Amino acid sequence: MDISNYLNSSELNTSDKRPLYLQIALVIADKIQKQILPPGTKLPPERELADLFDVSRTTAINAYRKLEQEGLVWTKVGSGTYVAEEGEGELVSEVPWPQLFTAFPQNPLASILRKIVAAPAPGSISLAPGMPDPAFYPMDAFAELFNGNIGRTPPSDFGHIPIEGYDPFRKAITTMLSERGIFASKENVIALSGSQEGLYLLSKVLLEPGDYVVMEVPTFIGAIQAFQAAGARVLSLPCTGKFSFELLEDFLIRYRPKLLYLIPTYQNPTGRVLSEQERKDLIQLAKRYRLVIVEDDPYSDLFYGEQPPRALKVLDSYGGVVYLGTFSKTLFPGLRIGYLVGPPVLINRLALEKQLVDLHSNNIAQWLLTMFLNEGKLAQHLTMVRREYKKRRDTMATALRRLCANDIEFSVPEGGFYFWCKLKHEATSHQLLQEAAKHRISFVPGQAFYTVPTNDNEFRLCFTSHNEAILLESVQRLAKTLAQISKRNKESDVLPSSLWPII
Repeated sequence: MDISNYLNSSELNTSDKRPLYLQIALVIADKIQKQILPPGTKLPPERELADLFDVSRTTAINAYRKLEQEGLVWTKVGSGTYVAEEGEGELVSEVPWPQLFTAFPQNPLASILRKIVAAPAPGSISLAPGMPDPAFYPMDAFAELFNGNIGRTPPSDFGHIPIEGYDPFRKAITTMLSERGIFASKENVIALSGSQEGLYLLSKVLLEPGDYVVMEVPTFIGAIQAFQAAGARVLSLPCTGKFSFELLEDFLIRYRPKLLYLIPTYQNPTGRVLSEQERKDLIQLAKRYRLVIVEDDPYSDLFYGEQPPRALKVLDSYGGVVYLGTFSKTLFPGLRIGYLVGPPVLINRLALEKQLVDLHSNNIAQWLLTMFLNEGKLAQHLTMVRREYKKRRDTMATALRRLCANDIEFSVPEGGFYFWCKLKHEATSHQLLQEAAKHRISFVPGQAFYTVPTNDNEFRLCFTSHNEAILLESVQRLAKTLAQISKRNKESDVLPSSLWPII
């Protein structure tokens, strides 16, 4: 983009009494606001800007400084001045903040988690966040527990507690896990501010730049970002069909990866479930190579038919499976409480790292959860949400088959939160998302779940956050969008040769 075509001295008003630097800043600001100079555009160096407007270099520098103060541009030493992205530099500051930041992975999808959890615009339906329905949050139960016990609990329980977590909570977790066949003591458990913190802490403790990590793809966005931010090199296992043991063993021999990350039960985003035999075979292979397996298990309680196979941690015969759990999917994400189960030596090291982040996770939330678990309220809650989410899954599946079968393919998940869909025609999921926005519906494009760019023809829909009426409306909006794209593709296929684009 030749910026000189848009900036020159003819745009300055000789009768304007304002300083030249301010006039230049206003000219550039006007072009930024009109998107003539879009976010990320590199602006001319100060000397070139001075020549374009026939002013001194000092005047050009002052113009850029004024634009920085307004948050419209930012300057990186040794690189240049750039038009700011939306939301950058909203506060007036003389400090060149971007120059002070440490390196961050330059992934175009790096901010997607923030966008997914952001509140949708009024009238829009978002099928993007992987969230339970707020209508099912057990607020009455938590209010009753709080009001009935706050006066009987020692105030010291609400001061600082061990970094590893509130002792009664850790004991309650071991009791809950023992019912699932995972036997541990409280020394094997650390409370987390959501399981995402566990991924971050593991990456800090286990990974150095250049280390190899094996991940199924597509997979959870937060895990991809945590490991890539640590500088890890990701080795990808395809998450289709049977588990790829041959490829995994090849990775183990060639690269000696630090760990394998996977969601074996109702995988995010595909919904796949590893069979019992695959789990046994994986444990045997991992034991042979002493491979650490990070088992992320947010969804196994949310089954809509038969119970899923036992967790990998149940089968762990060599002490190499690190188990991550959370209450964000079964109860509500605002609790911000998860947990990690591993050997004491790992728990101790994670605690040293965690103290630098938050000292310890919220002890009021841990206190409430302890009572919720000990009184058997989780089992009652799960019975209710399984019943309701199954209805929603079936409602969306029926609507997708009836209205979208010509445009997408999908399988019905046995549990969890998501439909993983694939476009049948040539459109991409990003094109679909842009068109869907016009019908006020959104979802997560498939590329967000991959570690490297891939065919952009997949997308994820969450069916748990809305009631059945809204889900039906969302599928109708999606169907309209798909029909419009399909019609446009057919019309472009029959354009006369004189209208074909020059290739």
